[in-house]
Amino acid sequence: MVHTARNWWAVLIRGIAAVIFGILALILPGLTLRVLVALFGAYALVDGVFSIVAAVRAIERRRSFGWLLFEGIVGIIAGLLTFFYPGLTALVLLYFIAAWAILTGISEIVEAIELRQRIHNEWLLVLGGVASIIFGILLFLFPGGGALTIIWLIGIYAIIFGVLLIGLSLRLRGMHERGRPLTPAF
Repeated sequence: MVHTARNWWAVLIRGIAAVIFGILALILPGLTLRVLVALFGAYALVDGVFSIVAAVRAIERRRSFGWLLFEGIVGIIAGLLTFFYPGLTALVLLYFIAAWAILTGISEIVEAIELRQRIHNEWLLVLGGVASIIFGILLFLFPGGGALTIIWLIGIYAIIFGVLLIGLSLRLRGMHERGRPLTPAF
């Protein structure tokens, strides 16, 4: 996540990418597993790159960057492995996506706690992290639900997560436009 209001646009792009991915997954459920793998790989890769960009910006501003960097690396690795091994079985891909979602969710909750030190009541990112974790757990618990169910779960998760990120970006943009610096809530 981006830790400054000035970089609200990066959060917005992540949210829009997630919503587009989710909508495509819902309206085109007949896609082959290979196309689903490519969509997931592209999303994870883009998400990872933006997290690393945010980490670099945090380093430049002497802010905490470890979890941002971790989230970025996990996203890029998930995306690259998906592209290099497109022949993964549905079950292996399912567990791979579930692990990625849980790790990303944990990272987002930790980032929200850090962000909360600068912005009062930062609950949107916490909800995004919780949604990621719940999504990952559901995939681990119900692996036999079939490809269509997986596509629908992924699509719904991506839309919810994307809408939460878009909401966060609008809040950050408003702070940027008012010229409010990020200050501790207490």
